[in-house]
Amino acid sequence: MPNRVTTREVRIASAAAHLYGDLALPHGASGLVLFAHGSGSGRHSSRNRMVARGLNAAGMATLLFDLLTREEEEVDVHTRQHRFDIPLLTGRMQDATAWLKTQEDLAGLPVGYFGASTGSAAALIAAARLGERVAAVVSRGGRPDLAGPVALAAVKAPTLLIVGGADLGVIELNEQAQALLTCPNEMVVVPGATHLFEEAGALEQVTALASRWFTRHFAHAGHPA
Repeated sequence: MPNRVTTREVRIASAAAHLYGDLALPHGASGLVLFAHGSGSGRHSSRNRMVARGLNAAGMATLLFDLLTREEEEVDVHTRQHRFDIPLLTGRMQDATAWLKTQEDLAGLPVGYFGASTGSAAALIAAARLGERVAAVVSRGGRPDLAGPVALAAVKAPTLLIVGGADLGVIELNEQAQALLTCPNEMVVVPGATHLFEEAGALEQVTALASRWFTRHFAHAGHPA
């Protein structure tokens, strides 16, 4: 019998902005995964929503939220000035994580980050700043190199880097970033997958890898009281 999942739209304050997201909460959730979307993407990304459904089925809550406001997105479409603003995206990941602790039904859950593309850098920097408050990080086709050597070395959360076997430039960048990580970490190459993992079965592999990683490390982080 499938696990019962309740969903609701949420609004998160971040400085002068308000960010909107979709929260999915399975009954008895083992942890909660925040999604950091990549350049030019948002909470309606079909790829991340597919991964989120897989995590929900495995008993994990998910929060997909827009790292940019609607006005910022409209500007970014033409200028691309916000999608690579890693400090802005990082601050919003931290604000969303702080917001979780104010929600009675979420406050006790271990927290993980799932980052894609440039969102991976924001997730890793936020994890470095928040230390043990982040239980695990997964990067899909990410740019962890954009986090920089200082932040990468400071990450405490176990980190899984997933890259496509046909995403050659990004493989090298992930290898360079992995060499700077001091936390428990792994890198998995999905054979034949390109940057967006659009090939048949590629996202299913990503979902399975992420689900196992979060399940393992949420269990180590403990369950809500």
